[in-house]
Parts: sequence; structure tokens; C-alpha cells
Amino acid sequence: MDTRKKFSILVPIYFNELNIPYTVPRLQNLQNILPEYDLEFVFVDDGSQDNSLSLLLEAKKSDERIKVIKLSRNFGSMSAISAGLHYVTGDCVGIIAADLQDPPELFAEMIKSWESGKKIVMATRSDREESFSQKLFSNSYYFLMDKFAIKNYPKGGFDFVLLDKQVVQELNNINEKNTNIMSLIFWLGHEQDFIPYVRQKRELGKSRWTMSKKIKLFIDSFVSFSYVPIRFMSLVGFFTALLSFLYGIFAVFNTLTGNITVPGWTSVIGLITFLLGLIMVMLGIIGEYLWRVLDEARNRPHYIIDEVYE
Repeated sequence: MDTRKKFSILVPIYFNELNIPYTVPRLQNLQNILPEYDLEFVFVDDGSQDNSLSLLLEAKKSDERIKVIKLSRNFGSMSAISAGLHYVTGDCVGIIAADLQDPPELFAEMIKSWESGKKIVMATRSDREESFSQKLFSNSYYFLMDKFAIKNYPKGGFDFVLLDKQVVQELNNINEKNTNIMSLIFWLGHEQDFIPYVRQKRELGKSRWTMSKKIKLFIDSFVSFSYVPIRFMSLVGFFTALLSFLYGIFAVFNTLTGNITVPGWTSVIGLITFLLGLIMVMLGIIGEYLWRVLDEARNRPHYIIDEVYE
């Protein structure tokens, strides 16, 4: 009876032609570190417009363990990971980026933790070799996630993770759009372990993780896991109404006592524009929630698979 276990490694790919010649061999070298495991490599091409797909198909010719999934266009890294999770077949599944900022060799330690019974093993960033602005955005995001969305969320965040096949099945069953899969993994609970590491500086290629994508992920995370924006609007509305009521009493009192002065147009216009701006912000927040409800109600797939190379 074959008692060997299979370890699947899922890698989303987007404009990584410079990284692939180094990423693939380094992942393949894990077989020497994990000789008791059968390895499976699942690469998801998220609509890359460079030579990423051709390089992956070339690597596949010499390694039958490689699967390549081609999406019809760019749907985003979260959708690419979600697509790949439907094609992994391992007893445990590792998710890692293709740019080698996360050391694949750390999977050996993560698997030991999984073998001890942990169903989710997260490699958390104790530090990162990145610019001050990138650190500031990331640290602020994870701080807010911990305070207002998911309690005890890892301080440095994570997207380098190892999952038990049960967790993979649960994620596939949820099939939620416009969300952060990493936050969803943490939200699931289960027995978890955290392994700190320092995220390396990117050596090759240019990151496609643009500010607009970061902002979308930020909004998706809070809309999916927090009611704080709605509660904030309720509190602001309450205090605004309270201040308006107190001002009304003040105005009536001064009118009755004859102490009222002629109001200035500047203060009136300033107050009106402030309140209108506040209303527009609130409508925008409500709109973010409503749009996501509409998107879920349409029941459109959040990715389209163009072709699978197995």
C-alpha cells in the first residue's frame, strides 16, 4: 500500500517571465528537501501578456508534475488562487508568489507543523525588505484589519501559506467573490500555526501590485469581514443630528432673548457643503456594499478558465 503523501504548490502568475526560469527550478528542488512527498506544481496564468505562459509550457514538457491553468483574462490574484484551488490534488497545499520574495524552502518547516496537526500554517512577515511607503501601507492595512475586521489578525500579514486539503475543500465550497482569500483562510479558524520570516526584496521584474489593486483589496476586505463602515455612518449621522438639534435650541433661545445676530453666508455655505460631502461619502460606502450584493446576486463566475494543461 502506497503511504506517500502529495504536496501541491499553487503559484499565481502575472507578468512573471523574468522570474519563471528561477522560480520553477527552485520549487522543483524542494523534492530533495521533501523526499518522502510526491510534489505537484499548479501554475495559474492570470491573463499575462508576456512570455509567462510559453515558459511554463516549456517547463511542463520536462516535468509531468506541472499543471498550467490559463485564465481568459486578468481577473486578479485572489481569483487566480481560487481557480488553482479547484485543481490541486495534494494532501496539503502551499500557496506562494512567483517572485521569490518568499523562500520556498520554508515549506519544509511548514509541513512539519502540518504533520503535527495544524490545518493552517501561515508564514507571517516579521519584517520586509521594501520601501517605507510599502511598509506603511501594509502595516496600516493589517493594523486596521486586526482592530476593525478580524481580531488577532497577524500583525505583518500573510499570503505565503500551507493548507490542509479539508481547508481547501471548504474554500472551494464557499466560492465567494470580491474577497481576500487570505483573510477568509484566517476567518475559517481551525488549528493554526505561525512561522515568522523576513520577506526579501524583489530582484527581478516589476511588481504589478498597483495602488488601485491595493485599494480594491482594502475595500473588499473590510466590506467582506467588517460592519464598521456601516456602524461609523450610523454614529456620524447620530452625532450630526444631535449637534443640529442643539444648534436649533441655541438659535431659538437667542431669538427669544433678542441676542441673535445676522448669520453670515460663509458659515452657512460651509456647513451645507460639509454636510453634503458627508452624505456623498456615506452613499459611496453604502454603494460599495450594494454593488457587492448585486455582483453576488448575478452569480457570474469570478474567473473564466480558457485552457488547462495537465
